Parts: sequence; structure tokens; C-alpha cells
Amino acid sequence: MDFSHLDSNGKAKMVDVSSKPPVRRTASAEGRIMMSPKTLKMIRENTIAKGDVLSVAKIAGIQGAKQTSDLIPLCHNIEIDCIDLAFEFLEKGVRIHSTAVCTDKTGIEMEALTAVSIAALTIYDMCKAVDKSMKIEGIELIKKTKDQPSGTDPRYFDIVSINISEKRGEQKMPVETAVLKESWGIEKDAHGGDWHRQISLLADEDVDTMRKKGLEKGVELKPGDFAENITTRGVNLLSLSVGTRFFIDETELEVTQHGKTCHHDCNVYKAIGECVMPKRGIFAKVIKGGEISRESRGYYCI
Repeated sequence: MDFSHLDSNGKAKMVDVSSKPPVRRTASAEGRIMMSPKTLKMIRENTIAKGDVLSVAKIAGIQGAKQTSDLIPLCHNIEIDCIDLAFEFLEKGVRIHSTAVCTDKTGIEMEALTAVSIAALTIYDMCKAVDKSMKIEGIELIKKTKDQPSGTDPRYFDIVSINISEKRGEQKMPVETAVLKESWGIEKDAHGGDWHRQISLLADEDVDTMRKKGLEKGVELKPGDFAENITTRGVNLLSLSVGTRFFIDETELEVTQHGKTCHHDCNVYKAIGECVMPKRGIFAKVIKGGEISRESRGYYCI
């Protein structure tokens, strides 16, 4: 999978989220701080000399979450709606759970993780005078969610097939999954590169118009026969104007071209005398990479 914080030269960069609509996003994280039974008992009984450990740790976690973009260089400075922390006593330590909520263009998982981390460090700091054996462990993201774009009408479409070929001119073959690489295209596909036609898309509805003609000539047409990388269903691709950004799962693409020049030398044209790709296909570049599959769904906002 691509690292969206790296540019095409492998240099660090901040991800551009300017085209994304603000939506409600949540994240939950957990971690543990393990300690001696004596220290755990002192926290329970509020006899640690520095004060109420868990109350201070909760405030510290909230404050830490609000400073996430200052602590982690490439994090966006998002508007946090809520940060909350809860603590659970374990047999040999304390479990810390955080929940974070925002309505913004990018997620809040780093804030949830930071809240847990700072809370754990605060417990460590307040108890280190009585316990040098404490150990912070298991900090992890538990869950994140994203609502549909607010103030927009999302339109969804299905992915019928993902098709790639390692050499130009070869028949594109369907694959179950593919990795979209930022500013490149589909990994292992011959048409990837630093140009505007990184990925081609064709609607299965448009292929339907060719299937009957193909059968009349004894030709069975399948996804990929028109050299399209992604075969879709449920969207009029030509309604997505050049510059429109659309999403497939967590990946983001931008329409760069409608149709192309027909050179009359593809296998479909030779067999049937007509090809739908030059008239109905579109091309896109990858803005944000990631993995997609035949189970993925795409959407765009109007």
C-alpha cells in the first residue's frame, strides 16, 4: 500500500485534503500501563503524593490530543469536537481508553492515540517515585468511523472488475485486488506513470451495448477487453467532468480526460468494427493511494 505522506521522490509531504468535504469522524484507541500491586493500590486509594492520578491523566490526555498537530509534523490541525478518556483497573495495571470526535476533512485517529499516550505518560510521571518498574504497552487504534459527506448528495457505484497488464498492448486480465499508487496509477499495470492517464475507467453499462454486437459475430466480450483498468456499474462516467474527484474506498482519484483517439488497431475493433472505449471511457490520476478490490464501492459528491 502507498504511503500518502511521501511524494513521488520519496520525500515527506503534507497530504492535500482541500478537495474533501467535512464529515463527522470518530476514533477510539486503547493502551495499558502495567505496574506493581502496591502502586495500583495507591492509585485506587488516591494516596500517591502528587495527587489524584487518573483525574490528572485524563486532563493531560485531553490537552495532549489538542496539541497533536504540533507534536506530529505532518498531522493536519483539525477542529476537535470531543475528546474523552476512561480508565479500567486491571489485575496488574490500568487500561486507558480514548474516544475522539471531529467534523473535518481528515480523520482524528492520531488525536485518539495521542490522548492515550499522554495519559499513560502522566500516570508514569505521577507514580515513578514509588515504582520504577512501570511499563507502557499495547497502544493501538481500536476503531475509526466516517459519516457520509454533510451538505452533499453522495452517489455510489460498484466495481465490476479491476484489470491490469504488465506490458502495453497485452490483454488486461482481471485481478481480485490492486494497489493504487499516488501520482502513478495501479501497481504492476503498464499504463502507470507520471502522466495524466494513469487509470482508465469504463462503465459496464456501456460494455452492455457492445455485447450483443459481439455475440452476433461470435465474440464474447468481458471486462478488460477494452483495455480499461476499472469496470464500473451504476455511474455515468461522462457525467464526471474533468477535475472531478471521486473515491473508491479510502483512495481518491481525479478525472483528467474523457475518451481518447481510436487507432482502429485493438482486438475489439478488429473483431467487431467498433470500440466503445474512445467514446465512453474516462481517465484519472491517483490523488491518494491505497488498496481496492472487487468488493470496493466508489462514490462521488454532487
